[in-house]
This record gives sequence, C-alpha cells and structure tokens, in this order.
Amino acid sequence: MSESSGNNNLNNAVPPEPSQDELFEQEIALAEPSRLKGSYSFFSSVMAIVTGLLVGLIILVVANPSRAGMGLITILRGGITGSATQFGQSIATSIPIIMTGLSVAFAYKAGLFNIGASGQFMVGSVCAVYVAIKGTMIPSSLLWLVCMLAAIAGGAIWGAVPGILKAYFKVNEVITSIMMNYIGMYLVKIIIEQTIYDSRYARAQTIPGRAEIPTLGLDARFPGTNLNISLLLCAIFCALIYILASRTVFGYELTAVGLNPDASRYAGVNSHRTIIIAMVIGGALAGIGGFMMYLGGTGVYMETNEIISPQGFSGISVALLAMNHPIGVFFSGLFIGHITIGGENLQLHGYSKEIIDMIIAVIIYCAAFSLIFKQLLHRILHGEGRKDRTHRGPGPKGPGRYARPEETEASL
Repeated sequence: MSESSGNNNLNNAVPPEPSQDELFEQEIALAEPSRLKGSYSFFSSVMAIVTGLLVGLIILVVANPSRAGMGLITILRGGITGSATQFGQSIATSIPIIMTGLSVAFAYKAGLFNIGASGQFMVGSVCAVYVAIKGTMIPSSLLWLVCMLAAIAGGAIWGAVPGILKAYFKVNEVITSIMMNYIGMYLVKIIIEQTIYDSRYARAQTIPGRAEIPTLGLDARFPGTNLNISLLLCAIFCALIYILASRTVFGYELTAVGLNPDASRYAGVNSHRTIIIAMVIGGALAGIGGFMMYLGGTGVYMETNEIISPQGFSGISVALLAMNHPIGVFFSGLFIGHITIGGENLQLHGYSKEIIDMIIAVIIYCAAFSLIFKQLLHRILHGEGRKDRTHRGPGPKGPGRYARPEETEASL
C-alpha cells in the first residue's frame, strides 16, 4: 500500500514552475524562427533588387556601352539629384502606389490576390473628385476629410463585390477583380461625362483649392511638387494595417483563413465574413490612394480615356517586393517611385525611359520567386549537406512511406 501510494504521489506531483531564466530562454527560442523568417524575407527582397539592377545594367550595355555606367548611376540616384523638385516628385509618385500596394498586401493575408486594386482606385477617385466639386455646402476645413471618406466608401464597395462572390459562391477573386476593373473604368467614364465633365479639355473639372489635401508648408519646401500630408497618412495607414494584421484577434482570423479556410471554419472562425472584410478594407485602401493622387494639387486630372489605372498594377509590384508586409510596403513603394524618376532621367543619357519598366519587371519577377531566394539563403547560412533526417525511421514501410520512430519501437 505504501509503495503504491508513493507511486501515485509521484505521478500526481505538480511539476516545478520554470524559473525566470528558463522562461526568458523559451521566449527567445520561440522568437528566433520569426526573426529568421523576417531576415530571409528582407534579404530575398534585396537579392531581387540586385538581380533586377544587374539585368538593367546588361540592357544599358547592349543599348549604349559607353554610357551604361552613368545610366546605372542615374537610376540609383533617382530623385536625389540635388533638386528639391525632383525629390518631391519621386515621393509624389510613390504615394498612390504605396496605398494600392497596401491594399494588395492586406488582401493577401486572407489568401486573396486582389488584382482589382485598379478598379477600386478609380472608383474611389471619382467619388472623392465628385464630392470635392459638388460639395459646395461642406465647410472648407472638413471638405478634404469628407472626400477621403467618399473615396473609402467607393473603394470598399468595389472591393466587396469580389469578396462576396469569393466567400459565398467560390468564384475566383482574380477573375472577378479583373472584370470589376473594366466595369469600374467604364462606370467612372460615365459618371464624369454625366456630372463633372469639362468639355474644353475632355476631362473632369478642376478640383477647387479648398478641397485639396493640406500641405503643412511642404509645398514651399519642395517647389513645383505641392507635396502634402499624404506621405504621413500613408505611414499611419501602414502602421495601422500592421497592428490590425499582427496584433489583433481579427488579424489572427485573417491569417487562419488565408492558410486554410476549412480548418478555420472548424475552429469557429467565420471565414465568409473574414474574406469579405479583407476585400472591403483592401478596396478602401486603394480608394484612399486615388483620393491622394487627384486631390493632392499636383495638376493631375481624371480623364475619360478608356485606360485602366496603372497605379493598381504598380501596387501589386510594391506588395510582392515587400513580401506583403505592411511596413515593407511603405519602403518598397518609396523605392519604386525613386527608381521610376531615375528611369525618366535616363533620357538625359540617350536611353529610352521604358528601360526602367523592364528593370522593375525583372525585380518583381525575382520577388515573386522569393521562396527560391529564401531556400538559397538557408543553404548558404546552414550548409547544403546539413539535413535533419532524425524524423525518419530505419527504412520505408509501404510505398513512399517512412516509419516513425515510435512505430518502430512498438513493433520491436
């Protein structure tokens, strides 16, 4: 009796609580894979950029060998040429594609490829421009905010349609998003021609000055660009999306649905609601990008040409280069805007400015193959021959199957 009771006491004994040092070591061990993943993503993006620039250098050499070095330097300098105007222009080029890139990256968290950012961008733009021109009864101090809310509403509605079709009818969001791009393009054309058309220039009417986004003196510091607080707003939205995606319950549900919608439903997550909200928020972000572009006082007007807005597709490039990380989107958008201005300056050396489009395309192709770069980095850092085979048993049991160690022990 005493021996059995002693064994029971041993079995029921409460394990000792880990010390503070042990808890600290466990936290470090858990955080290590996350840090490594972030490091691999960062260096993968850097390798994609370097590869794209190398291909660009080859193109420059083929086109004009004597000026290839200066051409590459011009691309790398971008808007940093000593001119405040060009520097401000590179930032202004980055602002709308940061928001469309954020739109694509956020939807991707739920496993959705939001290729419809262009349509959401255009619909959000026309809503903001319409309110700016027709909202004469709105106080000047609030008009730009109301225009931003209108852009959010327009983009969100346009993004909700592919989300609803995906959630309830299993329709591929890529197909519906592309269709919504063309529908949005023609809808915007009709709205402009029927309500705010300026027949003298075949475009939308000029935005009144009181509806423009506040500059806070940036337009005087960067003359010729009329920079405003849009860049600050982009940074705020990127930070908010990062917090929402990684520090909230909804962010966890978003990731769970993106990894496996069926398993997330089994765990109690409403995958239909999550998919729709992801597309709604993505559409709203793209709409804000349109608001920033056309109400920024940069002299850009909404035209009635039957052309899909390129900012949405540039946003895909920004999101891929940033590995769909919200903070990375901010910096990759600035980089794309920077080298875009550098590409335009290539004309000073006798090159075609379309060369920069080829370089960006190569960078994006490399970014799309980020997994290859990650595996390459892992092999370089950990050695090619070091492979952990401890999970396998002594040999295969059945076609294509290895016995687990516990199965081998049980059979013995």
